[in-house]
Amino acid sequence: MLVARYRHRLPADYPMDRIRARVAERAPAWDAIPGLIFKAVTVEERARGATANAYSSFYLWRDAGAAADFLSGPGFQAVIDGFGRPQVETWLPFTVTLGAAATTLTLSEETRQIGPDEDLARLRETEQVRGRDIAGHPGVLATLVGLDPATWRLRRFTLEADRVDAGSGTEVAHLAAPGLAALRSL
Repeated sequence: MLVARYRHRLPADYPMDRIRARVAERAPAWDAIPGLIFKAVTVEERARGATANAYSSFYLWRDAGAAADFLSGPGFQAVIDGFGRPQVETWLPFTVTLGAAATTLTLSEETRQIGPDEDLARLRETEQVRGRDIAGHPGVLATLVGLDPATWRLRRFTLEADRVDAGSGTEVAHLAAPGLAALRSL
């Protein structure tokens, strides 16, 4: 598997309804992308409390080849044509844990530096336990930890249907999950 994300910062006066219309128009195509486990299209809007306007896509791919096929294909070219070529962040999936929720409204994230003397096997076990705990909460669709071995940081992403503090998460405008059922069956 491979975790990836790109983000487009938009001007403060950008009409975010254009992003929502773009998502609504193009979202159904994502339900048939080969190798995609899920894609969360997110929107951050200043008018709704975000620090800046932004549009991003967060992916869990079955493998790096499926991600490469997307990045070199017409779907990503449409992103480039509309917003320019973004920096695509990638992580190795350190842990992936699925919850019972069927929908999602927010994506939250947290980052943690790995200490130079930390035992990576023990850290992974700890993160797996933490992931099971988070995924066991009502309203959680999935939580995953990506490892960036270039900077030795972990980033936890959690997709949730409900949040007590909805302002602390990024709005998920659409979730395509063509490979989620297959992942659940593993």
